[in-house]
Amino acid sequence: MKKKFVSISLCLAMAAVSLAGCGLKEPEAPATTAAPAATEAAKETEAAGSEAATQAAEAAGGEKVGPDITLVMAEVNPLDTIVGQTDTAFKEKVEELSGGSIKIDLQASGVLGSENDVLDTMLGGGDIDMSRISAFALTSYGGQKSMLLSIPYTFVSREHFWNFATSPLAEEFLLEPQENGAGVRGLFYGEEGFRHFFTVKEIHGLEDLKGMKLRVSNDPIMNGMVEGLGASPTVVSFGELYSALQTGVVDGAENGYPGYDSNKFYEVAPYYLLDAHTFSPGIILMAEAQWNKLSPEDQAILLEAGKKASEWNKAAIEEEEKALRTSLEGKGVTIIECPPEDIAAAQEACKSVWAGYTEGIEDLLQKIVDIQQ
Repeated sequence: MKKKFVSISLCLAMAAVSLAGCGLKEPEAPATTAAPAATEAAKETEAAGSEAATQAAEAAGGEKVGPDITLVMAEVNPLDTIVGQTDTAFKEKVEELSGGSIKIDLQASGVLGSENDVLDTMLGGGDIDMSRISAFALTSYGGQKSMLLSIPYTFVSREHFWNFATSPLAEEFLLEPQENGAGVRGLFYGEEGFRHFFTVKEIHGLEDLKGMKLRVSNDPIMNGMVEGLGASPTVVSFGELYSALQTGVVDGAENGYPGYDSNKFYEVAPYYLLDAHTFSPGIILMAEAQWNKLSPEDQAILLEAGKKASEWNKAAIEEEEKALRTSLEGKGVTIIECPPEDIAAAQEACKSVWAGYTEGIEDLLQKIVDIQQ
C-alpha cells in the first residue's frame, strides 16, 4: 500500500522533526521505508549512470527491445503549450528508441484531472503511470526538497537552473518521493521559464508594488514574498483572475510569459515587470510499481528520452519567450526591465521567507545557490 505525503504545513509546524520525518506516512501508522528489494533495484539501475543509459538506448534505437508496453501519461495543459510539446518530444523519443515497443498514451488538457488529482491517483496506485507535475505542486505533499525550487530568487538565470537540473544534485531531488516511500520517482526536469509580476496600473519597478493587492494562490511562500515586497497578498482562484483584474479586486498578479499570453491577461493588466522572482520547473514523475516492471533496457530508454526532451525544452522555451515578448509588445504591453537594485532589495526582503521554510536544510538550499557558476 502506497503512502501519502504529509502536508508541508504539518512538516513546517513540527520544527523539531528532522528532515527524514517530513516523508510519507499513513495517517495512523508508523512510517516505514520503501520495499528494500524495489529500492535496491532502483539504486542499481541509477548506478549505471547516464552514459550507460545512453549506450543502451542508442543500441536499442529502431529495434524492439521487449514486449509491447503502453504507459498512460497525464498532462493538465494542452498539447500546443511548451509543456505539452515537451511531453510530446518525450513520447516520440521513447517510441523511437524502443522501436515502438514502448508507447506513451499522452492524455492532455486535464482530461485525467488537475495536478493534485493526478498525484492522488498515482500515489494511490491508480491507472496513471506518469505525469508532468510542477515541482511546486509537490510541496503540498511534503516534498521538502522540491519546495526549495520554489523559494523566491533561488535561481538567478535559466543557465543557473539547468546547471542544477543536469548536475548530480538534481538526482537527489528527483528521487525524493521514491526514497520517502511515496511510490513515485522523478525521471527528468522541464521548465516553463521565470514568473514575473504584471499590473493594471503603470509601474517602473518592484518599489511600485507597495500597497497593491496582488493575486496569490493559497500558498504561504508566495504570501510571504508579496508581504515582503510591501504589497497585500489576495487569494483569487486562477479561473477568476481575469475578471478580478478587470474589476479591481486585485491590482496585479504573476505568471510566466506563456501563461500571461495564453490567458490574455495583457488585455486588463498591460504592465509586465521582468523581476524573475520564481522559476517554474516541472518534474516528469513515474509510478514506482510500473518502473520496477520495466527491464533495465526499457528503463534506460526512458531516462535517455527524458534527457533529450529536457534539451528540447530548454531550447524551445528560450525561443518561445523571445517570440512572445515581440508579440506582446505588438499588442501594446509595456515590458519593464526590473532594476538590479530592486531585485537585490527584494532578495534581502525575502530572506525571512527563506528562513521560515528552510530550517534544517539550509545547506541544501546553499548548494543550489552555489551551483549557478
